[in-house]
Amino acid sequence: MSTTTSSASVEAQLRTRAFARVIGPYIATFTILYAIRLPDLIWLINDLFSQPVLVFMLGALMLGAGLVIIGGHRSWRGPLAITISVFGWFVALRGFLLIASPTAVEETVDATMLSPTATLLARAFFAVLGAIGLLLTYAGWFTKPSAPGATAAEPTATDLATDR
Repeated sequence: MSTTTSSASVEAQLRTRAFARVIGPYIATFTILYAIRLPDLIWLINDLFSQPVLVFMLGALMLGAGLVIIGGHRSWRGPLAITISVFGWFVALRGFLLIASPTAVEETVDATMLSPTATLLARAFFAVLGAIGLLLTYAGWFTKPSAPGATAAEPTATDLATDR
């Protein structure tokens, strides 16, 4: 019975790393670009909210993507797994809010963009998310699951060389 539990644990770690391989680069790319270009993107935000069907479609896609992450990744063990799971819930919640209350989302975005302090804080928030995305990318591509009962989660030089 412990073999099944151990292999499930390794399977959960592999699933977490698979999600990190996809989600990490996505988060890193978009949030770093948002952090750099946020004030220049106001026209894109205004254009999006002027077309309700696009807002609804974006919300539906985000809700669906979040639910895929929530359903496909059920592990909450360790910081990497928690980050992936929280991201899934965050995306699903944002998608739901875009469908259920697009006006409230638009007003929040407008208030953030009108305040220099809030815009600076949003840029800092996106920069932190970008760093998290880079960490997820690293964990997804360059680490291996720890063996059952092992304490070291850090990859060795041999692990990195044999992973390629």
